[in-house]
Amino acid sequence: MAGRINDDDVKAVRDAVPIDAVVSEYLQLRNAGGGNLKGLCPFHDEKSPSFHVSPAKGLYHCFGCQEGGDTVDFIMKIDHLSFAETIERLASQAGITLRYEEGGYTPGRQQGERTRLVEAHKAAAAFYVEQLDAPEAEIARKFLAERGFDQAAAQHFGVGYSPAGWDHLTRFLRGRGFSDQELILSGLSQEGRRGPIDRFRGRLMWPIRDIAGEVVGFGARKLRDDDNGPKYLNTPETPNYRKSHVLYGIDLAKKEIARTNRAVVVEGYTDVMACHLAGITTAIATCGTAFGEGHIKILRRLLMDNSGSEVVFTFDGDAAGQKAALRAFEDDQKFAAETSIAITPGGMDPCDLRLAKGDQAVADLVESRTPLFEFALRHVVSRHNLDTTVGRAAALDEAAPIVANIKNSSIQHESAVQLAGMLGILDTQFVVRRVGQLARWARERGRDGGSGQGRPQRPGPAPAAAPQRPAAGTGGPALNLRSPAHRVERELLKLALQRPDLVSPAFDAYGADEFTAPPYAVVRQCIEDAGGAAAGAADSGYVPRVREAAPDDTVRAMVTELTVEPLHTRREPDEAYAGVQLVAVRLAAVNQRVTEIRGTLQRLGPRADPEHLAAVQNELWVLQQYGQALRERGYGAL
Repeated sequence: MAGRINDDDVKAVRDAVPIDAVVSEYLQLRNAGGGNLKGLCPFHDEKSPSFHVSPAKGLYHCFGCQEGGDTVDFIMKIDHLSFAETIERLASQAGITLRYEEGGYTPGRQQGERTRLVEAHKAAAAFYVEQLDAPEAEIARKFLAERGFDQAAAQHFGVGYSPAGWDHLTRFLRGRGFSDQELILSGLSQEGRRGPIDRFRGRLMWPIRDIAGEVVGFGARKLRDDDNGPKYLNTPETPNYRKSHVLYGIDLAKKEIARTNRAVVVEGYTDVMACHLAGITTAIATCGTAFGEGHIKILRRLLMDNSGSEVVFTFDGDAAGQKAALRAFEDDQKFAAETSIAITPGGMDPCDLRLAKGDQAVADLVESRTPLFEFALRHVVSRHNLDTTVGRAAALDEAAPIVANIKNSSIQHESAVQLAGMLGILDTQFVVRRVGQLARWARERGRDGGSGQGRPQRPGPAPAAAPQRPAAGTGGPALNLRSPAHRVERELLKLALQRPDLVSPAFDAYGADEFTAPPYAVVRQCIEDAGGAAAGAADSGYVPRVREAAPDDTVRAMVTELTVEPLHTRREPDEAYAGVQLVAVRLAAVNQRVTEIRGTLQRLGPRADPEHLAAVQNELWVLQQYGQALRERGYGAL
């Protein structure tokens, strides 16, 4: 029976690993005000950041897709890990040794599949690095040296060598406790006639890491003529490795990409190495596949869909390179970033260029880039006979939508003028109007939810859409929890979770009936069950207790949301601001009760029991007086 991780160790892990440090391994975070951070959600596509992180509370929440939770929830969701696997990974990062109950800990038996495969790849990477120093690996060291990579460069990128024998790695990993089934599932071994054999043999090895820095696969380069395999052999698709979702070098480049708002996409492992050594530390490459949708999602989260950011593609100037460039242009509309292309001279890739002309030549290559739309425009125009009216018209029909898709309106206008000159059309304004019309149609299709050749208009940052939740305990219409009628209740609950010191002890005296939205009344009850706002004023475990008190995942998600959502004040919240919210909620509850009593009096009519009628009238008078006091004296009347 698998051992259960000690509860104290779980708490130690949660406290030891800051949520912003973990999340920033996967996406770029920027200041959202109020001590919070924000970025593009990794769990759904969006164009403006609605994913908020509260480092002080250790929570995240996306106001677009409603995903939320703590550090453990984030890792479980993004890497598809079990709870135990997540705790084990975070404990390893924090240097915490876990204790297991109910029979102790059996390595390899209790860890989850993904964790085991990651550990197998980590061990394999170390094995390959060690083998690069062996006499057999002379051919691999020579290959690196001939391309300008010394021992330090190999160490920096973790380059290694796989021995030419049948099962060197397989036997090594078996000795580390990995089963044959795990080795085959990982892609490190494959079935042979007499059992598992190494997948990679006699090759130069590059470890492929995910954005969090975990080794998930390998790229292997053929070195010998008697190797009948392909020039490059990559890890097959596994539970951990999907080539359409990994970028070689992303672990080394991600911080610089986020800092400079630029990514440079090259075509091979040695090109990434050459660029980084030449100072282009934002270089990355795909792993045996074309640049596609999964890669775009990784870069968008790092670039924050900032219109001032840039993605530079480098391609050879040959036909294959031009085809790849045009394929990249097809994906241009999926970026808010500007896309550019740098064509390497003489058919040389960045690695060859560095070897022939030095580091500066590689840097100059990136700086010589041209907008990708301009490259595509020239390619389209070159296919038509511009000496004829029909040819010029056909070229305009094909090229005008390209110009209309340019995001920057001033560049769009200049490019339309440039297109007129390229086509030899004297009436420049005709081309400008044609492009403008196509751009307007594209924007309209975007607003209407339609599709077409044009790029839909990109919305700027806007408040998250109001979540529509069914009223608790009813089958009635959806309840808009952000409506003006409920906004003040929401703000008070946010204060009670984020700044309990400002609303206690008054908040704890509020009854559930003072929160008119049923879901908010449930959250208020969770706060009470966790000891109240007064107990949370100086207790770091307060919010986790509130979340644990939630009766279901929906309420727990709402607690997270309210804890992370910024307060509706531009200045630092203080007692005066908190007092306004306390009074407003109490006054709204009083007014609602006054309305209910007036309805009761109307229903009682003149024949009502005098004693009962007097009691109802007295309650109405008391409430009216209290309401007046709240309006006049504010917090002092509470």
